[in-house]
Amino acid sequence: MKDVVVVGGGFAGVEAAWQAACAGARVRLYEMRPVRQTPAHRTDRLAEIVCSNSLKSDEQGTAPYLLKEELRRAGSLVMEAATETRVPAGAALAVDRHRFAQLVTERINAHPNISLVREELTRVPEDAITIIAAGPLCSDDLAAEIMRLTGGDQLYFYDAIAPIVAADSINCEIAFRAARYGKGGDDYLNCPMDEEQYATFYDALVEAKSVPLHRFEETRWFEACLPVEELARRGRDTLRYGPMKPVGLVDPRTGREPYAAVQLRQENLMADAYNLVGFQNHLRYGEQERILRLIPGLEQAEVLQHGQIHRNTYICAPRVLAPTLQMRERPEVFFAGQISGVEGYVESVATGWLAGLNAARLARGASLLQAPSKTAIGALARYVSGANAEKYQPVNITFALLEPLPEDERRRFRKKRERHHRQVELALIEWDNWLRETVNQEHSPQAAAR
Repeated sequence: MKDVVVVGGGFAGVEAAWQAACAGARVRLYEMRPVRQTPAHRTDRLAEIVCSNSLKSDEQGTAPYLLKEELRRAGSLVMEAATETRVPAGAALAVDRHRFAQLVTERINAHPNISLVREELTRVPEDAITIIAAGPLCSDDLAAEIMRLTGGDQLYFYDAIAPIVAADSINCEIAFRAARYGKGGDDYLNCPMDEEQYATFYDALVEAKSVPLHRFEETRWFEACLPVEELARRGRDTLRYGPMKPVGLVDPRTGREPYAAVQLRQENLMADAYNLVGFQNHLRYGEQERILRLIPGLEQAEVLQHGQIHRNTYICAPRVLAPTLQMRERPEVFFAGQISGVEGYVESVATGWLAGLNAARLARGASLLQAPSKTAIGALARYVSGANAEKYQPVNITFALLEPLPEDERRRFRKKRERHHRQVELALIEWDNWLRETVNQEHSPQAAAR
């Protein structure tokens, strides 16, 4: 049996390594940190979270919930670690990023079938099955190797990180605890603004100086993660209908909904740090501190981590990949994670899960699997392998990617919310049947890891 080489120790890489190892493959997991760092990472831990600590909604009937639930039922290492390190975040799944990364690192190091290699891999080995899960921040040398393999230019977009502030520097006589519409009780801190305060904040934000991006390069943003200052430039009220929307919140000091509100989410289990929800940015550090202190309740805010910008690279997967996530022209090479053109932590985990499973099957000469068509993981695999190559863009899981309900089901469930719940129900039925008939017959990740 050939070894399986996994390149990259992020969300997709650790999941791929875990699934392949639990299926009996010998795995070498390459992670270049700390030998070589990236512009965004701060530690040498595997699965380090560099952006928001939220893994998005875990509310039943939503597409992000469906994707997470499929992974939970399939024995995902990352989802198990997320459950163990969960912090309050209303209807979202958010984690203590440091404990989460530490737990994943410990589990990977303890698995008898995984060898963790701390060095940069810049050439795809010829004698091993390889999963490239290097993430969007891969090194220049590896990016060149990927271009050689795929025969195309790199695609890219710019992504931004939100600031984190010390909990004891937040004025809780102004900031109040609540979640929108009571979902999650008092999991968020909310900094309310009246119309005059919002106007002052908005004017300062759109005039603030940003960190310059690469010269001679077109600026491309991922629409779902726009820097807050770029979003503000789309219109004076854009923020009030986006990250600063006050709907569903009542300021206990006034008994009314504020004009705008900034939400802060608990960053860790110690609750000594909070991140500003939706406030990813690429402002200069001094400008960030000046702008943040215009927010009521953050006048004395101590910034523990500033927002910053980084360039994300991905391939034009529809030109290259099959639904199994292997290259059509080099079937012993798989791609997984954001490098393949999915966007989001859980989406990366999902592609890592499928690539790891299939790499192990290829190693032992078994037929490869395609995820069922109605499921979220099946939808992601279908997108990266079959989307319009001329207009290929990174994507999060949404109901738009899932197979629509049959016409008779659409007539039966007329409300959108009802239809979404039905899609989730049908997807999980198909997912459970598929796991039982294929994956679970061959290996049990939980049993193999213990």
